[in-house]
Amino acid sequence: MENEQLAIFDDSGKRCGVATRSEVHAKGFWHETFHCWIAHHDGDQGDVYLYFQLRSNHKKDYGGLLDITAAGHILSHETIEDGIREIHEELGVMIKMNELEPLGILKGELIQGDFIDRELTHVFLYSKPVAYDVFRLQPEEVAGIYRSTLQDFKALVQCEKTEIEVEGFIVEEGEQKYSSKSVSYLDFVPHKRSYLSEIIDRISSCLKEVQGTIHSTHGQRRS
Repeated sequence: MENEQLAIFDDSGKRCGVATRSEVHAKGFWHETFHCWIAHHDGDQGDVYLYFQLRSNHKKDYGGLLDITAAGHILSHETIEDGIREIHEELGVMIKMNELEPLGILKGELIQGDFIDRELTHVFLYSKPVAYDVFRLQPEEVAGIYRSTLQDFKALVQCEKTEIEVEGFIVEEGEQKYSSKSVSYLDFVPHKRSYLSEIIDRISSCLKEVQGTIHSTHGQRRS
């Protein structure tokens, strides 16, 4: 994995070469990634729920922390659409590319010691509910799935709350086990708050558009 070939980019986003994954993170080269968030409006609860993966403790970086629902690197020879494999591999959910809502490209940085992760992130949203029993997690990558309301996560990111409630499941000995707990900002991979705030805003705007389209379609059918 560390020898995977990634395209690298300059500060303006222009492709300028290829480097191994290990070199990219050692030297802090900008590179492309694919992020997919699962979030949906729950009509019964009246809330929007946002899903997080619990990174496996076996992961080299940020093991045991909550993170983006599904994410991964785009290899130098791949298209952005190829990134959908991350959803299939990590979550075992067979979503198609045309079912995702594009949320644009964001620049994000994660720096921890000698690990320098500078990403040009292609962000997508899957806006339909996914039942817990649909997930088939890749155990070496993902140990569980949790969710919180979007408003609670926003309050945590904006320092309006120090803890929020999440619920979901963990996988132990191949079995899903329901789990709920209180978590703080330190329980998440340390993405910049500004980055997460922008993600939250884009998810909120996109879901409003999706709901508006649904209501409009239902109105046309009734007429």
